[in-house]
Amino acid sequence: MKQQSFEQRYSEQWQKLEGMLESKESETDQHFPKLFRELCHQLSIAKHRRYSPQLVDRLNELVIKAHHRFYQHNHRFHFQWLEFLVYGFPDAIRRNRHFVYVAAALFLLPLLATGLTCYLNSEFIFSLMSYSDVHGMEAMYDPANSKIGRERGSDTDLFMFGFYIYNNIGISFRTFAGGLLFGVGSVFFLVYNGLVIGGVGGHLTQVGYGSTFYPFVSGHGSFELTAIVLSGAAGLKLGYAMIHPGQKSWLAALRDAGRDSALIIYGTTLMLLIAAFIEAFWSSSSVIPSMVKYLVGLGLWVVVLSYLIFSGRRYGSRSY
Repeated sequence: MKQQSFEQRYSEQWQKLEGMLESKESETDQHFPKLFRELCHQLSIAKHRRYSPQLVDRLNELVIKAHHRFYQHNHRFHFQWLEFLVYGFPDAIRRNRHFVYVAAALFLLPLLATGLTCYLNSEFIFSLMSYSDVHGMEAMYDPANSKIGRERGSDTDLFMFGFYIYNNIGISFRTFAGGLLFGVGSVFFLVYNGLVIGGVGGHLTQVGYGSTFYPFVSGHGSFELTAIVLSGAAGLKLGYAMIHPGQKSWLAALRDAGRDSALIIYGTTLMLLIAAFIEAFWSSSSVIPSMVKYLVGLGLWVVVLSYLIFSGRRYGSRSY
């Protein structure tokens, strides 16, 4: 494309952007980010095609002004991460609370049932796990360990931090992505994780290792277990949109459901990072008294639940 045709094609767009910058309309106009990105691309084209220095200088100056306005004075983008944490994530949870309730029931009811069953019947755990897995689990919570929740000779806290991130986010992603199987996958992973976690707790209590198991899980459990439930809720929302799109097309319903589901997954990922940090550097310590771990764990449950229930409610009408 010749320079004259290039200028004719985009000059109106450049004038519009210049007007927005002069009037400070760029701070409120939702089209400004798109115009800014396109301007950067147009400058790159002008340089690559070696258009006149006057045109390149004009576009370069306009890019600098737009960049400064976009990143320095646009508080909407500058504090977007803070808005997400304070409002976006907890509000998405409250808007989809019915999916959260269903996911919590699918997770907690099997957990309680197998926990009680494995406590009363020492053999039932082998219906859920292999003998070697049960033996390894018992070794991890042996009170003689210097690090609780790990096998003897395990790696450093930093290595385990990375392992917990990989493992926890993997569980969360499978629970969420299973929703694309019309919700069946999310139901399966919620129930399965509830069965296994409940079975482990019941069995360890039955063999006398509750004094190490419960202090271990008390610290990070509020973040990790809640994140599993929320990931399942996000998956259930996708599955429901696929089964019951209403008046929308199947793809439109899935796309709309995906917006809230994505917000929830962003938040649960952060929760799992926090859980992994606590699990690696706090929960595994055998030096910290159990009562301290219980008190901290109780405090964290209060913090997590209060955050999800109350955070961002000052926005009023956008909640619920």
